[in-house]
Formats: sequence, C-alpha cells, structure tokens
Amino acid sequence: MEEHTHPGQPGNAVDSQEPPQEQKSEAMEWLKAIVIAVVIVLLIRWLLFAPFIVDGPSMHPNFYTGERIIVNKILYDFREPKRSEVIVFHVPSEGRDFIKRVIGVPGDTVKVEGDTITINGEAIEEPYIQSELDEKHNNNQLYNTERNFPNEQFPDGKVPEGYVFVLGDNRPNSTDSRAIGFVPFKDIIGRADLVFWPIGDIKVIGH
Repeated sequence: MEEHTHPGQPGNAVDSQEPPQEQKSEAMEWLKAIVIAVVIVLLIRWLLFAPFIVDGPSMHPNFYTGERIIVNKILYDFREPKRSEVIVFHVPSEGRDFIKRVIGVPGDTVKVEGDTITINGEAIEEPYIQSELDEKHNNNQLYNTERNFPNEQFPDGKVPEGYVFVLGDNRPNSTDSRAIGFVPFKDIIGRADLVFWPIGDIKVIGH
C-alpha cells in the first residue's frame, strides 16, 4: 500500500525544522570539531611523525627510490639512537635529508675494512644485508671496497658524545659517515618506522 503524507491544516502544521538559532549553534559546534581535528592532525604531522620519500640507491636492498616512509620525530627526545636503527637526518653541507643506518653510538670505536665492520674491536653481524654479502662472496666479490674508516679525518674512529656513525646498507654506493663524518644528534629528524607506500610494500621497519 502506497504511503502518503498530508499537508498540515493552517495553524496546526508541525514544523520539524530546528529554529535558526539552534541550527547556527550546531553548525558552529561542527566547525569547532573540524578545526580541532585539523589542529590535532597538524600537530601529529609536524611534531610527532612525518612522511619522507626515499631517493637514491644507498639503502638497497631494504629501501628503494620512491618508497614513502613514516618517521618518528619524537622518539629521540626521550632516548638516544641505538645501533641498527634506521634514521633520517639533515646534512647541512648537502642541503638535504639522508636515510642511513646507525652503526656506532657515542663511545664506540668504529673500524670499516672491506666487508668487515668492527665495533670496539669485535666484528659485528649485519643480518639486514647478509643476503647481499653472501651473494657477493659466492661470486668472489667484496661488498664494500670503495672506502674504509677510520680515514685521515677521523684517525681514531671513536664516536664522540652527541654523535652517531652511520652507513648506508648499499655500502659501495652510499654517502655516509665514511665521507661526511659523524652525525650530530641535533641533525637527526627521527627514526624510520614504517613503509606505507607502495601499498604492496607496506611494512614495519625492523631495527
């Protein structure tokens, strides 16, 4: 049976619309809520987390050009960087941001010779590039032959307080602490925590 509506009689009509003043008040509440939401998003965006785009081959095979990552900008306000963490930092001399892996922390004595990295006299394991190392060794190639550390600029290789020593995972093709020296805490933007693009490559970054 078809449902009908009937117009109200003059003087008896029921108006379901809210009074103009209440409508205006509700609109203002919605506007306030939207403004607050935008402010919160901006605070999170600029103070806590930030997106960055990977550019260049220096972190192969773990990061590739065009990948979008989320960087945790607040973590190092509470503690210092740790070995093996992937960080984004600004390089004033280059005028741009780099992504590299922390190898040495304050007080460490770092030495790089070919494929071998020693920290305080002990060779370290690097599971994040082990497959690349194995492939190169199977082909009788050295993975990292271009630059060693210490060099003439840092003869003792000891990481000073307030700095870290960083390397790219793609050692033969990376501008890192072997060339630019130790990275000061003040230039570190944050820790790379998540790859969020491309969709098929979404992953939490292991450290």
